[in-house]
Parts: sequence; C-alpha cells; structure tokens
Amino acid sequence: MNLHNNFALAFCLTLLAGLTTAIGGAVAFVTKKNNLKALSVGLGFSAGVMIFISLVDIIPSSEGLLKVNFPDIYKYLVFGGFILGIVVSVLIDYFLPDHVDTEELLHPDDPQTASHNHYKLKRAGFMTAIAICIHNFPEGMATFLTTTQDVTLGLSVAFAIAIHNIPEGIAVALPIYHVTGKKRYAMLYAALSGITEPIGALVGMLIFGFFVPQVLVGCLMAAVAGIMTYISFDTLLPLAKEYGNWHLSIIGIMSGILFIWLSLILLG
Repeated sequence: MNLHNNFALAFCLTLLAGLTTAIGGAVAFVTKKNNLKALSVGLGFSAGVMIFISLVDIIPSSEGLLKVNFPDIYKYLVFGGFILGIVVSVLIDYFLPDHVDTEELLHPDDPQTASHNHYKLKRAGFMTAIAICIHNFPEGMATFLTTTQDVTLGLSVAFAIAIHNIPEGIAVALPIYHVTGKKRYAMLYAALSGITEPIGALVGMLIFGFFVPQVLVGCLMAAVAGIMTYISFDTLLPLAKEYGNWHLSIIGIMSGILFIWLSLILLG
C-alpha cells in the first residue's frame, strides 16, 4: 500500500481520538469526585486494549512490512524498533512524570492541608495536562501511521487511544476543577491535552510521508508498539490500581482484551 493513501482518513481518526479527552472532562462533572472505581476499571480497560493491539496486531504488521525487504534480519529490526519506543517513553517519563497523587484528588479540601494541597493540586492539574500532551504526541503518530498502512488496524488503534483518552481527560479536569471551581476551565484544559495527537499526525504526515523510505515504516510501527506497551505498564496499570483496587483493574484489563479481540474479529 502506498504510504500516501488514507492520509485524510488517518488525520480525521487521530483528531477524533485526541478530542475524546474533552469527553473525559465532561464525565468528571457527572460523577462523584470521591468515587474513582469507574476510573480504575477504565484505565485497566485501556491498558488491556493497548497491550493486546501492540503485541498481537502492530508487531506482526511491522514484521510483515520488513520481511519483504529484509528477510534475514527483519525480526531484529522489529525488536530494535520496539526497544527504541521504550527508550523514548522512558525519556519522557524521566523528564516529566505523568501522574498525580490520589489523596490530593480524594481530599483536596482537608482543612489541615488545604493551602498546601491547593497549590499542589493546581500544579498537578497543569503538569498532568502538559504530560498528557507529550504522551499524546506519539500516540497521534501511532494512529496516523497505522491507518496509512492498514485502515482496520488504524481504526482499532484509534479506538483504543480514544478510550484511554477519556480517563486522561478526567485526570486533567478533576484537579483543575477542584482548584478553580470552574467547569469550563477544567473542560478547556482536558480538551487541550488531546490536541497534540492531531499535531503528531501532521508531523507523521510530513516526516514519514515525504522523508522516510517506506521500508522503514515497519521499524517505526515497532517503536509505536513499544511506546504503547510501556505507557500501559508504566502509567495506566499503576494508576488503575491506585485509583481503585487490583481486582477492579484486572476486570478492566480482561474486558479490554476481550472487547478489542472481538472487535478485531468483527472488523476483519
């Protein structure tokens, strides 16, 4: 398939996936502030979807692209691309951690720590928004790149990212809302946190579409799989346990795997 095919569809899917953070911002206002069990299940669900897609779909697709031109070393190239994605994610986390303290979300108005927590919550909201923006950038590239290669796979990736962007939107909106008391600010920051996904798609369109030979797309897809897998294990799963309990997280993980597996069967 020509890399220039499906550019418009790829960009639209990426844009829609990114904007689902705004849905998370809205959900934050119709749920109780101190009930994070649904968030725990949602994070586990997202992790299950992303891990399954990365290992079962993206990696084999990457191997298929590289095997044609590199029949003897394609597996090593995929392995190296996966490691590269992990390294990129580690560097992002090193320079900007992406989670907030659960206690600050659950008890922001504790009179003993109100002043201190007010500052910490404000900082947590802004930092979470910035961190999610950074994490969403490669996710936007992932959605764009996979869609240009395989529309069905691209739809699956976009769906997975859209699902986990909803709790990301909640993570941004809750602390902002607690601090400002203004729903429109929380919604705005939640929406803006997803805007880097279509930006990532534009960068992918420019770099991958015009400067990178198509034979290297397989390596880039392997790197995307590494990024998605790392985010799942390093961010989504720990937060799922932190916001609820491990049993709820497991329910979310298995539900995500089964749901996306069935959707791939139906789409295929």
